[in-house]
Amino acid sequence: MEIFEYSFMIRAFAAGIIIAALASSLGVFVVVRRYSMLSDSLAHISLLGVAFGFLFSVSTSWSAILITLLAAWLIEYLRQNHNLYSDSILSIFLSGSLATAIIIVSMSNSFNTSLFDYLFGSIVAVEESDIWSIFVFGILSILLIANYYQKLIFTAFDEESARSAGINTKILNYILVSLVAVTIGLSIKIVGALLIGALMIIPVVSAMQFCKSFFVTAAVSVSLSLISVVSGLFISYYASLPSGATIVVVSLVLFVLSMLTKKVIN
Repeated sequence: MEIFEYSFMIRAFAAGIIIAALASSLGVFVVVRRYSMLSDSLAHISLLGVAFGFLFSVSTSWSAILITLLAAWLIEYLRQNHNLYSDSILSIFLSGSLATAIIIVSMSNSFNTSLFDYLFGSIVAVEESDIWSIFVFGILSILLIANYYQKLIFTAFDEESARSAGINTKILNYILVSLVAVTIGLSIKIVGALLIGALMIIPVVSAMQFCKSFFVTAAVSVSLSLISVVSGLFISYYASLPSGATIVVVSLVLFVLSMLTKKVIN
């Protein structure tokens, strides 16, 4: 096929498939915890990392990961140790980081096509080093999730009971937000900072329309996420559309189909 004659498309598919599996598998825990705004907030915070990368002429990918990870830890610290509502904390970080990013980007004169790529994703921007970074992190994430799987589920459904049962929920929460933060930081080149939150949440919500078991929901959400990424990349290539936006639109279409399927079954 013509699409696979280009190395940048092969890199995009490789990175997109790994990101799809990671984002949706982590998204299940986020959605169950009713913490869906976390992914969207961290996605906007990643733009602040990109802005710092532009300002100091360093790798925007690594600066985005670092800033997003630090913000995730701070958000979790405030949630656990201060009497603040989670949605309030996330709203403050989202608006504050976005405003700061705009100021920094303006100072560094970086309002150009490169910033647009980070906002909405660009398949051309994916490099081989990005794929290796995503692959290594993907393996680490799988090992961590597999090791703490039952405890993560228990904590996601009932944190108070999990704490009473002797589970160190603080550490588990920090592990979860760390994995979400790094996944978002690695994903912005493919899906874009403004859209990665949707890829992490929409497939999960779609799967929940007709799946009851946690494991089945996770498996179906990963499948829907993979379909969204692969189909989105095909459509974006042949229709000359932005890759990130196309992937999210495909995911939305699958969500509508899942709602219609649920209505027909019921």
